[in-house]
Amino acid sequence: MGRLTSHRTALLAGLTAVSLSLTLCACGSGTGGAQAAPTPLESPKLTAVDINPHDRAELRPGGTLRVAVAQYSTQWSPIHTDGSESSTVTVTKPLLPTFFRSDAAGTQSINPAYLQDARSEFRDGHQVVTWTLNPKARWSDGTPLTWRDIAANWHALNGKDPAFKASSSTGFELVSSVERGRDDFQAVMTFDKPFSEWQSMFNGAANAPLLPASRIATADLFNSAYLDAIPVTAGPFKVEKLDRAAQTVTLVADPGWWGEKPLLDRIVFRAMVPNTMAAAFAKGEIDFFNNGPDVAGYQLIRSTKGAAVRRAGGPDFRQFTLNSHSPLLTDPAVRQALFQAINRDAITRSDLSGLDWPTVTLNNHLLVANQNAYRDNSLGLSRFDPADAVRKLDAAGWKLDGDVRKKDGRELNLRMVIPAGVTQAQNEAAVTTRMLKNVGVKVTTVTAAANEYFDKYVNRHDFDIAAYSLLGTPFPASGNRANFVQNGGTNHSLAGSATADAALDRAAAATDAATAFEAINQADGELWKVAGVLPLYQRPQLYGARADLANIGAQGLSDIVWENVAFQR
Repeated sequence: MGRLTSHRTALLAGLTAVSLSLTLCACGSGTGGAQAAPTPLESPKLTAVDINPHDRAELRPGGTLRVAVAQYSTQWSPIHTDGSESSTVTVTKPLLPTFFRSDAAGTQSINPAYLQDARSEFRDGHQVVTWTLNPKARWSDGTPLTWRDIAANWHALNGKDPAFKASSSTGFELVSSVERGRDDFQAVMTFDKPFSEWQSMFNGAANAPLLPASRIATADLFNSAYLDAIPVTAGPFKVEKLDRAAQTVTLVADPGWWGEKPLLDRIVFRAMVPNTMAAAFAKGEIDFFNNGPDVAGYQLIRSTKGAAVRRAGGPDFRQFTLNSHSPLLTDPAVRQALFQAINRDAITRSDLSGLDWPTVTLNNHLLVANQNAYRDNSLGLSRFDPADAVRKLDAAGWKLDGDVRKKDGRELNLRMVIPAGVTQAQNEAAVTTRMLKNVGVKVTTVTAAANEYFDKYVNRHDFDIAAYSLLGTPFPASGNRANFVQNGGTNHSLAGSATADAALDRAAAATDAATAFEAINQADGELWKVAGVLPLYQRPQLYGARADLANIGAQGLSDIVWENVAFQR
């Protein structure tokens, strides 16, 4: 949904032992003031990054960075199924441990603040990963990070106890044991099956931070400790105040931080209705925000003095989720008919017009078009074909009765739930209503408050069609698994198949790119058949930033290093 988005938790992936083999792109850092529109040839590729990079010596110590987010959350644990929304992830990244950092190409390197070493080897036919922690690392309650924290996260995330409402079990479900190594600062993790994307575990790029054992050791703690609270942290920043009335979360530099000192004194995250962010930015009320595919916002950033558009391409895409457990949509043939009745080209052109971004539809659930091995596996379901949609609906027993199809006395009347304040979602609902009316399907639009969209509707499967964006990570197999696997923590369509699950698992275990990509495409073909998620287009990463704000912007596949974010001198 516009800038209200869902992260593909340990989701979208593709790196470590298996290289993504992405198309490379060199990107500039952007300029201030009214900017010339880039030509289509300059459209950023997946490995683009636009963050106004500067050495720390060139930056001004101190100051406050004001960042807009789309939701003031209730669940602040990003590894809980209700905490995988993008605003929650954004707020908690400066607060929680992540073992790796990702660069623009998706290459992973150890984060020395938390790890001294991490290595994978095979012993007696089993993959063994040894994590060696930095003994200086401390939780905000004063306790050290130890192997027990890693063991507690595995216990919570391995999927064996459904009482733990985890956003993803990917990778962790393959682990048979976590044991103490040479001391309390080393964990030895043994896998039942190979997992080539093991670096996606405890990884900020994969939205999978480490949480303290003291707050997740039991299901009750895991589900409740971070409700309306962020009780324990271990990052360069700590929480100063959570203010639901003001819709703000204020972080301050943590004096107990053992790593490189943060340059900023304070970060204030402010929840705002998405289509008001650009105006607040133009008035100087915020310094940085995710504009996404908002044309009016994009134009306003470009015309604001002292501002810059930061733009890059990422593994993110706009999509419609169809609830396969809705009484009206249990039949895959009906969901397939809806796919064919929706003109994705028209929606893409409408959403992206005026953004200087390619208006190309996306025909794959797991790869975007500028990744090697991308292909259309839809068997015609990606093609706008209302005539075939009509045949499928007739065959499924939904017969036209006046203007609307009926079956067993019930109308085919679908509730399309969209978030308030997201221009693209409003447009998509209007266009989709007209398109589906042409095949005898009625659409009733329900507009949810931004803070309630995921909590009360998407996460509770209270919709027939939901419109939002899925934000990827550098890991295409393990990164996507939770969104599409049967009974996955963030599979909001609730559609899936054992064949797709097996293909995703083969991709995550593959030790060469060719094998991984072939399995990924096999999984994608199955996902078209189950028809739970309809991809629309690669979502542009477009951010508004103060022109002198450095080391943050459109990250592509890279991570924000919060210690280095500041304003130029």
